[in-house]
Amino acid sequence: MTPPSDTSPDLVWDDDGTPRSGRFGDIYFSPEDGLAETRAVFLDGCGLPDAFAGRDHFCVAELGFGTGLNMAALLMLWREHAAPGARLSLFSIEGFPLSRDEAARALSAWPELEPATRALLDVWPPSTPGMHRLDLPAFNATLDLAIGPVEQGLSNWAGLADAWFLDGFSPATNPDMWSPGVLSRVAARSRPGARLATFTVAGAVRRGLAEAGFSVDKRPGHGRKRERLEAVRDGGPAPKSPLSDIVILGAGIAGAALARAFAAHGSTVEVIEAEAPGSGASGFDAALVTPRLDAGDADLAAGFAQALERAGQLYDAVDGAVLARGVLQLPGRERDIDRHARIAEQPIWQNGHMRVLSPGEASDRLGETVDTPGLLMVDARVVRPRVILSAWLPEGTTRASVARIERHPEGWALHDAEGAIIRRTSCLIVAGGAGAVALLPDLALQPVRGQVEVTPAVSIPLPVAWGGYAIPTGNGLLFGATHDRDDTGVEVRAADTMRNRAALAARFPGLADRAGQGPVFSRAATRATTPDRLPYAGAIQEGLYMLGGLGSRGFCLAPLLAEHIAALCLDRPSPMPDAFSRRLDPRLRESGLAKPAKPSDVGAS
Repeated sequence: MTPPSDTSPDLVWDDDGTPRSGRFGDIYFSPEDGLAETRAVFLDGCGLPDAFAGRDHFCVAELGFGTGLNMAALLMLWREHAAPGARLSLFSIEGFPLSRDEAARALSAWPELEPATRALLDVWPPSTPGMHRLDLPAFNATLDLAIGPVEQGLSNWAGLADAWFLDGFSPATNPDMWSPGVLSRVAARSRPGARLATFTVAGAVRRGLAEAGFSVDKRPGHGRKRERLEAVRDGGPAPKSPLSDIVILGAGIAGAALARAFAAHGSTVEVIEAEAPGSGASGFDAALVTPRLDAGDADLAAGFAQALERAGQLYDAVDGAVLARGVLQLPGRERDIDRHARIAEQPIWQNGHMRVLSPGEASDRLGETVDTPGLLMVDARVVRPRVILSAWLPEGTTRASVARIERHPEGWALHDAEGAIIRRTSCLIVAGGAGAVALLPDLALQPVRGQVEVTPAVSIPLPVAWGGYAIPTGNGLLFGATHDRDDTGVEVRAADTMRNRAALAARFPGLADRAGQGPVFSRAATRATTPDRLPYAGAIQEGLYMLGGLGSRGFCLAPLLAEHIAALCLDRPSPMPDAFSRRLDPRLRESGLAKPAKPSDVGAS
């Protein structure tokens, strides 16, 4: 379903300061005391905080995020009553999001919620459609906010809720939020015994909930409302047992992102690496964080946009990790000029954050002559890989070379080249880049060798990519890279240095001339890619997971994909939309059930 082009709530303020949606002609909360209403209808209605008792994880889902009042009140309750170390997962859907300033004005009425409202406002997301993961570490919580139509948001969420707040605008003015299809999806995403609460007692809602499998009861209302509803899910999907004893194979960006994702859930992992962390393709002096640009496949385009947003959030939180913000993508072929224009018009980007520059504008920004338009990716970055790996990998990474893995009764066994068992584990995640090619021969992985050159004391005002790329390292310039399939050699080759110099000179002779004045240091590594250039992220067999085939997009994709795999292992809600995660699922990919990418829509950028 395509999101509506106009997502403004048409917010107006009543004389008493109550926010009202002009679109739906309804208020966001009671003018008498919206917080008291939230506590009575939703918190008490779902049996909170008593339901937190004995839980190391709890999940609350909501229809109608609005001002964030319900979530702010819930966060304060969770911080007061949750067990030490317990995690809270929040999910909410909003079709017509408020701006941060509008939410701040609405929430300022309750200073007692200030810690929670400040935490929410600090991570308030853009109003672009899709899923946004927001970190709330002061409350051991995350919020996955889906912006767009309610059925689309529900169909893309793969979590299971312990409690539901149904807080859309009145069924009389906003019937889409209360349709039988929506209520059926709510039931499908509920754990057995999940509690549900709502302010409305409309007959259609009561019947819809009952038909979806809830036991429904009327309760005394709050304020002017005489009655409200409480409901309990009669059945539902049986919960899975979270996996423990988790081993991650590989200490590049994929392995580091996985370790960070599990640590965010309070889980300890062991990382095994054949050499030093970052010894492979994640060990260059600098790395691009850019999305794959897709003009014709909405699910993939949105997934990569979300991955870029999430990567930026997490890298910005690592001191010293970000070298530059903003990357200029030049067309590699004539047809890319039109494709870049269509990409810039996609609603998945914030206004002005993906825009086409004229040749003159691109030349001015770059300080080099550019004879074609260029696509400025404002949210793309250049990062320091070593800083990120150091921040995210656990201390004491295990040094071992794994030559083979095999199933055993309790999980998986890792063998060395002589056949000796290095480790047994109930949960193994292969994240070894090109090393996964030999370990998982049934997957369509292909090694690709790349060599780059680094020259000190040469600067560039704007990172640029065109098939090759030239980016800052903090004290010099990195440029390249070669791209040789089925080549696993990592020795430096003089011929490849000449290739990289020639590619730079063909596009930017002035920059190439400056780069040729001083010494050049070269490095080669092998990464893994797939025929359709989409990564693998998901389960292969019971207890065996894969995060790989990232190709040249590892630093963009790994943070979000790692959180998805951690969620699968721990039975927590994934931040990834189901429409995107299915495209990357190894079992669906190998069975041919995942929707294939459209080659005509995908460019080299």
